[in-house]
Amino acid sequence: MHLFTPLRRAWVPIAATVGVIAQQGENLAQWIADVSTGLRVLASLALVLVFAVYGFLSWWFTHFAVTDTELRIRSGLVFRRTAHIRLDRIQAVDVTRPLLARLAGVAKLRLDVIGTEDKDELAFLGEEEAVALRAELLARAAGFAPAQAVALGEAPQRELLRVGPRDLVVSLALTLSAWAALPVALAAPVVVWWFSDNPWAVLGVLLPALGGAWAGTAGRFLAEYDWRVAESPDGLRLDHGLLDRAHETVPPGRVQTVRIVEPLLWRRRNWVRVELAVAGSKNEVLVPVASRAAAQAVVARVLPGVDLAALAFGPSPKAGSPWVVPVWWKGYALAVSADVFAARKGLLCRRTEIVPHAKVQSVRLTQGPWERARGLADVHVDTGANGTVTARLRAAAEAADLLDAQAARSRTSRADARPDRWMA
Repeated sequence: MHLFTPLRRAWVPIAATVGVIAQQGENLAQWIADVSTGLRVLASLALVLVFAVYGFLSWWFTHFAVTDTELRIRSGLVFRRTAHIRLDRIQAVDVTRPLLARLAGVAKLRLDVIGTEDKDELAFLGEEEAVALRAELLARAAGFAPAQAVALGEAPQRELLRVGPRDLVVSLALTLSAWAALPVALAAPVVVWWFSDNPWAVLGVLLPALGGAWAGTAGRFLAEYDWRVAESPDGLRLDHGLLDRAHETVPPGRVQTVRIVEPLLWRRRNWVRVELAVAGSKNEVLVPVASRAAAQAVVARVLPGVDLAALAFGPSPKAGSPWVVPVWWKGYALAVSADVFAARKGLLCRRTEIVPHAKVQSVRLTQGPWERARGLADVHVDTGANGTVTARLRAAAEAADLLDAQAARSRTSRADARPDRWMA
């Protein structure tokens, strides 16, 4: 690993020391007051030495190797850990560059592996080495021989879409849910202080509330700044970030669900946001904001042959739906084509979820007592990303027919589905 790695590993004992100081603050202050200046200096130097030695040994005992069939990562100072990652199970390799890493000229690799929740990572490598290793792993995952994988290098790409800072700022300003958290973050601590007079309780409420407001506004701007989508043989590449720069890959064959989000104030500008559910991956955003036509052109690369504009949505029946879900029933709709199952919900913020038939794992029909009395039912489609898309408030007879037809479509569509592997 790169020599920058020990600095990152040293934060573990530093964080533990800060936690002890925070817990024993008064006792530690009394102890410091009782010792001489020389002992204080020696204690500080000893702590710095411990941090440095821990970081160095963690770096020294971390190794990785690429064999014919797997990537091996060995780490651990006290408890040894060896990860064996099969190359044919790798579905995405992301290159991320945190701010300090960018200044030092290093990057880390994060690997999405089928069947695992957490990402394994290699932090840190030199930027050129990280890019070269990523290209080799992707080529090896696609089935190329080791010598060919090294010779191929980084696959070429073609830019499909780029989100400008101005559009991103305007979209955040027009997102009501992001700004709704801000007054809550300011009002909640005042209420807690009024009833408790405890500053620690106020701090415990204020910090999470401010964190939520930050994540939906400034934090989202920093993460989605200069968002670019490009097409390459190994999938769709996403580059984004102002301080921390991320380079992610979305393998189209692993996409389980595509979600089109239309906030209320975006509709006059005909803007949408595109989100994904990818099996074994936490990459959720494909397009943070774009015109409907531009977003549909990108989605067409993920769902080839699917024309989103041609989907004909049928609303829930007027006969019984208002009795089950007053007012909001108008936001529910369903469309089924030869390739996808699509369900829509929401009035203020409209969300359309699209599932290719080949990605459906199971289909379920449910009826609550009130729905049963009104002759309605819900049809649930489960995907491989542990997600469910629900067509709510359909006529009971229609839902029963849809259940059988969807099961048949899913079974036959898998035979013609595109491969999950890259470059295949």
